Amino acid sequence: MNKPPVKSVLLLGAALLTLSACASARVEPPVPAPVSRTDSEKWRDQIKVDGRADEIQLAVHATGVSANQDQALSALVSRWLSAQAREIVVSAPVGGGDAAGGMAVQVRERLVFYGAAPGQVRVVGYDAIGLDRAPLRVGFEIFTAEGPTCGRWENLTATRKNEAYGNFGCAVAANLAAQIANPEDLIRPRDSTPIDAGRRDTVVGKYRKGEVTSSAKDDQANGAISKAIN
Repeated sequence: MNKPPVKSVLLLGAALLTLSACASARVEPPVPAPVSRTDSEKWRDQIKVDGRADEIQLAVHATGVSANQDQALSALVSRWLSAQAREIVVSAPVGGGDAAGGMAVQVRERLVFYGAAPGQVRVVGYDAIGLDRAPLRVGFEIFTAEGPTCGRWENLTATRKNEAYGNFGCAVAANLAAQIANPEDLIRPRDSTPIDAGRRDTVVGKYRKGEVTSSAKDDQANGAISKAIN
C-alpha cells in the first residue's frame, strides 16, 4: 500500500486545524446601527433639569414636635404633593440621644397624617459629632426644567434643499420644559404605584367561588337610546 506524500499530510492537517479553529471561535452578535434622531428630537437634549433640596430644620425638643414645627411639616407636605416628588427623608442626628430618635418617629407620623404615603417617608441618621444642638432635617428633592432659547429664524421659504430650518423643534422643547408637571420624568421613569391589596383579595375570592369578578353595572352604563322630546 502506497503511503500518501508528506506534503499532502501536512496540508490536510492544516485544513483540519483551520476548521476546528472556526468551529470553536465565538460568533459575536451584530451591533445594531444607531438610530438617527429627528431634527425636532435633538432639541430635547438641550432641556436642562436641575435638582435642589426643599428642606426644613427642626430643633430637637424633649416634649416632641412644637406647634410651629407642626405647621412647617404641614406646609412641607403640601409642597411635596405639588411637586410630585419621590420620598421625604427625615434625617436624625446620630448621638442626639433618645429625644432625637423619638422626635424623628413623631415627625414621620405627622408627615403621614398630613398626606404623605407611609412608604415614601424614610428615617435615616446623619453624623452629628461636633455639632451643638444638631437639628432634625426633613426634606425632599425637587426638580426644575429650563428649556432652550428659541428665536433663530431664517427664511422659511428657502426650501430648495428640502431640509428643516435650524430652529425647527425648538418651540416644542421649550413648551415641554415649561408645561411638564414633574421635570424628574425627563431623567428617569416613575416608580410603579402599589397594588390595591383589598381589591385583589375581593376579585380572587369571587373567582374561587365562581362568581363574576367584574364590577356591577349601574343604570348609567346601559346602552339604551333615549327618545327625543318633542
